[in-house]
Amino acid sequence: MARKLILGEKDIARILDRLASEVIDRHGDCKDLVLVGIERRGADLARRLQKLIAEKAGHDIALGTLDINLYRDDWTSMESSPHVGTSHMHFQVTGASIVLVDDVLFSGRTVRSALEAILDYGRPSLVELLVLIDRGHRELPIQADYTGRKIETSNREHVNVLVKERDNVDEVHLLYA
Repeated sequence: MARKLILGEKDIARILDRLASEVIDRHGDCKDLVLVGIERRGADLARRLQKLIAEKAGHDIALGTLDINLYRDDWTSMESSPHVGTSHMHFQVTGASIVLVDDVLFSGRTVRSALEAILDYGRPSLVELLVLIDRGHRELPIQADYTGRKIETSNREHVNVLVKERDNVDEVHLLYA
């Protein structure tokens, strides 16, 4: 597969800073806000956003991470059994205002799984979605409240997000035949 660089390190940093500002614009002091990152790269992005929002708001922001593998609707059709990781939701979910963070929004199925997982911890007062990349092609009626960048893709193309925490580089690539 060929690949095209869509975003580099400076682009991603600028987008995350803008997204942090948008969250603050909507939530004011963010004292009741919780960020929840979908494992894996969504959790990495949520950690970065937590730092950015805390710096701008002047206080710590609660952070959780969510492993959604048991909630996927396709795990019974996967060739191997799903790898089940650990979720870290060390805060009161019931009544919380949650910003769910993921790297790429595509069909909406990952977000559906994450919402189901969150509800196992309690009933939040609000859940918003923040994504670095929205590539379209929804199968479910899900949209992001905060979007870093919209990228027009075909179903045959793939968006690959690389982050320093896992890949030693911050880049977004479009993979195509």
